Amino acid sequence: MKHQTRRERREKLPDPPPGSEPVPEPGAEKGDPERLYVITGGPDGGDRAALDLVTMVVACSTPSPTVQPEQAAILRLCRAPLSVAEISAYLRLPFSVVTSLLTDLLATELVESRAPIVRAVLPDRSLLEAVMHGLQRL
Repeated sequence: MKHQTRRERREKLPDPPPGSEPVPEPGAEKGDPERLYVITGGPDGGDRAALDLVTMVVACSTPSPTVQPEQAAILRLCRAPLSVAEISAYLRLPFSVVTSLLTDLLATELVESRAPIVRAVLPDRSLLEAVMHGLQRL
C-alpha cells in the first residue's frame, strides 16, 4: 500500500454526487477575496446558524433563479444529505463562507439541517460473551 502525504489526500476529493456539479461563476476565481466578501454579505456576515462540520444538510427544493450561484450549487449537491464539511470540500469554499450561505438557505427554508446520527454505543465485549455462553448452554 502506497503511503500518501496529507497534501495528496487533501487534493483527492471524492467526486460529487452525479448531476450536481457546481457551475463556476464566470470570470471569478475560487479564492478571490472580493468574491467571498460579496457572498458572505460583508466582514461580519451577520448572524449565522449554529452549524458545525458534521451537521447534515438536505435540500427541500430545487434552486430557483433568484438564489446566488453558490446557493444553487449547494441545493443541487444536497439532494441527498451531506455534511457541511463535504459541501465545503465539493465547492472548494471556506467553512465560514459555506456557513453564511447555509444560514440564508435555512432562513428561507430551502434546506434543512440536523445533527448527524450517532451510532449506538456497543455493549461491553464481556457482556456479549456472557450472553453467548448462556445461549450455548440452552
